[in-house]
Amino acid sequence: MGRSQELSEFKRGTLIGCHRCNKSICEISLLLNIPQSTVSGIIRKWK
Repeated sequence: MGRSQELSEFKRGTLIGCHRCNKSICEISLLLNIPQSTVSGIIRKWK
């Protein structure tokens, strides 16, 4: 069951902005309505 849904540039930027403001992965996931695995994957790629 591959869910290959790409995030928009805006959502990615918002996600990284939240991360840089010391929000936890759980908080970011709830704020943006994105799965935690996706959030952590994007943060890992960004670093």
